[in-house]
Amino acid sequence: MAAVFYYIALPFIYLLSLLPFRVLYGLSDVVFVMLYHILGYRKKVVLTNLRNAFPEKSEAEIRALCVAFYRYLCDLFLEVFKTLTAPSETMLKHCCFTPEAQLVFDELADKNQSVVLVLGHLGNWEWAGNTFSLQCRQQLYVIYHPIANPYFDALMYRMRTRFGTKLIAMKETYRAMLAQKQELTTTAFIADQTPSAIHSAYWTTFLNQDTPVFPGTEIIAKKLNFPVVYTRVKRLKRGYYEINAEVLVANSAETREGEISELHTRRLERDILEQPETWLWTHRRWKHKRPENN
Repeated sequence: MAAVFYYIALPFIYLLSLLPFRVLYGLSDVVFVMLYHILGYRKKVVLTNLRNAFPEKSEAEIRALCVAFYRYLCDLFLEVFKTLTAPSETMLKHCCFTPEAQLVFDELADKNQSVVLVLGHLGNWEWAGNTFSLQCRQQLYVIYHPIANPYFDALMYRMRTRFGTKLIAMKETYRAMLAQKQELTTTAFIADQTPSAIHSAYWTTFLNQDTPVFPGTEIIAKKLNFPVVYTRVKRLKRGYYEINAEVLVANSAETREGEISELHTRRLERDILEQPETWLWTHRRWKHKRPENN
């Protein structure tokens, strides 16, 4: 059944990827009506997350932010498919580094320093990977969770690696990074995933809520003593993004426990507060409670 659904959907996915941006966003407006007004996809989850994250906002403000988020989510969903067929020039026109961000990675490459990169589900993180692989000297590896449907997993793999990005399954992260230690690399961790091992997570306050942070990013950075770079994908207008970057920690091995996790969490929180509609509010980020010993 999974194969049948995939092969039925595949021609439509390729057609989406070939649509001009103007038509694609017109379609996105239609998808928004279906997703928000008719299906109400995860609307309760989104509204709960927004109310908890922004207790100071009125219900009218929360509802307006919810609408803005769903409009963006539909844009993001359709934008991802452009990666299937869009040429590199188009990708770089729509998602580019700031000069300062480019300088960060150029200087690290000049020093032959591999990097641990942290970012969140903010803006079009899929396009950001394409841009990095097209413009930076480090080989980009992205830590990912394979999709349950093997056919769609293979499709996403093809899209994510089309411009040279390589993927590492999460369970293979440390072993793969050790094997690549002689290579000049940047390994990207999505920092706002919910960790599976809650009792070993780093706990902090994030968007006014107790939040577990996956500790593996910090642990690996410290073991390998890689600099940690935080990256933000900022939406400039519909279909256009810029990538900002800053070195959070130059010598990871010298940091105290929890320092790296706290730093990248605070940076992500700051950027979400500036452009909240572009964060992934459908994610069940706060489904766990802080253990008493944390």
